[in-house]
Amino acid sequence: MSPVFDRGPLSGLDALVFDFDGLILDTETSAYESTREVFVEHGLDLPLAEWQQFIGTADHLHWTDVLEQALGAAIDRAEVRPRRDQRKLELLASEVVLPGVYDLLVEAAEGGLGVAVASSSPAEWVGPHLERLDLAHRFAHVITRNDLGGDAARTKPAPDLYRLALSALDADPARSVAFEDSPNGLAAAKAAGMFCVAVPGGITRGLDFSAADLVVDSLAQVRLADLAPRLERRP
Repeated sequence: MSPVFDRGPLSGLDALVFDFDGLILDTETSAYESTREVFVEHGLDLPLAEWQQFIGTADHLHWTDVLEQALGAAIDRAEVRPRRDQRKLELLASEVVLPGVYDLLVEAAEGGLGVAVASSSPAEWVGPHLERLDLAHRFAHVITRNDLGGDAARTKPAPDLYRLALSALDADPARSVAFEDSPNGLAAAKAAGMFCVAVPGGITRGLDFSAADLVVDSLAQVRLADLAPRLERRP
């Protein structure tokens, strides 16, 4: 691990690791709504509770498999899937960086903290969005399921993504904070030994975040100088 430097009010912190989908950018509402529209076209509903199980992990059936199982018949995937993906992007186009993210990144930079992304999504999804949002340069590392060889079983709730991010940052998990919006992500962060701040979003609000060290409505409510003493008080 890297040596502990005196960072003043942030001296109890080594690093921050952010989830991406639903935490930095609300990609989850557009994903759910665009998929639900396809289900409705086929005379079916897609309950939010069913979709919530997929959030934060890649270790699940593809939504086209779920649709075919519900229908009991095959669909024209070559037509349906690209159309749904285009609709998702249309709905996502108006979304901006979620509140509090930028301020935390600035505070981290000023405090000399290592910062990374750990996402179950692929690099070709996360990277372009971070560039579009002008945030890519704020992260020393962007860890995605590509870094797991595409192995969905090693995405969240498994701790592998967070462990890779911590290793890349040379950070002590006990002195590092994960920011998450899903129970799958929360489980991954805790399994990696990290302090976890949960920020339930529009799609994940109401789920069980009782294992989190701190639950907030928005990252705008979080200041790193307030988190550092909480990490130091942990057993």
